[in-house]
Amino acid sequence: MDIQQLIDIDKLLLLKLNGSDSLFWDGFMYIVTKTKTWIPAAIALLYVIFKNNNLKKGITILFLIALVITLADQIASGLCKPLFERFRPSKDPEFMYMVDVVNNYRAGGRYGFISSHAANTFAVATFISLLIKNNKMTIMMFLWALIPTYSRMYLGVHYPGDIFFGMLDGVFSGCLVYFLYRIILKKLYLKPRFISTQYTESGYDVKSIDIVVLVLLLTYFYAVIYGMIISQSLYF
Repeated sequence: MDIQQLIDIDKLLLLKLNGSDSLFWDGFMYIVTKTKTWIPAAIALLYVIFKNNNLKKGITILFLIALVITLADQIASGLCKPLFERFRPSKDPEFMYMVDVVNNYRAGGRYGFISSHAANTFAVATFISLLIKNNKMTIMMFLWALIPTYSRMYLGVHYPGDIFFGMLDGVFSGCLVYFLYRIILKKLYLKPRFISTQYTESGYDVKSIDIVVLVLLLTYFYAVIYGMIISQSLYF
C-alpha cells in the first residue's frame, strides 16, 4: 500500500466522522473545541498541584506542564506542519467543499499534519496521569483529551491521520517530560511520605482530585446545555 492509498483512506474515514445531521452535536462540538471552555478545569488542576506540593515544587510542576505543551506543540506546528505541508480538510482546494463545517469554522493555519490540539491535550493528559497516579483522574484526563480531539475531525479541520500522529506526539512528549520530572524529583524533592487510602501513590489527596473530576463533569454539562442553546443560532 503506497502513501497515496493511505491518504485516500484517511479522506474516506474523515467523511464518515465529519459532521452530522444533528444541530445539538454541531453546537456541542463547536463549544468543546474551544480552549477557553476548559479554563475552569485548568484552574482546578492548578489548585490540586499547589495544594499537594510546596510552592517551589508546585512552580516546578507548573513549569514542566508549560514545557510539555511547548514540546508537543513545537513538534506538531514547528516541525511537522511546515515539513509535510498537508492542507487541513477545510482548506484543501480539492477537498474543502466535501467537508461539513459548523458556523463556517475553519480555524487554524493552512496545514494540519499533525494536530496541535491532539498533541497538546494528550501531552497534558499523559503527564498529569503519570504525575498524580489515580485511576479516576487518568480516565477523566484522557476523556478530556479525546472529546476536543474528536471535535477537530467532526468540525472538518483535521484528518484522522493528523489526529492519530498528534496523539502519539502528545503521549511521547508527556512521557519524556515526566521522565525529566522524575530526575528532578530524585535530586531535589524526594522525601519519604505516608501513603494511605486518602492519598495516591504519588502523595496527592484523593479528595482534592475529586474537585478536578467534578469541574470536568460540570464543564461537559455546560457544553451540553450551551451547545443546545447556540445550535439554534449557528446557521442563522
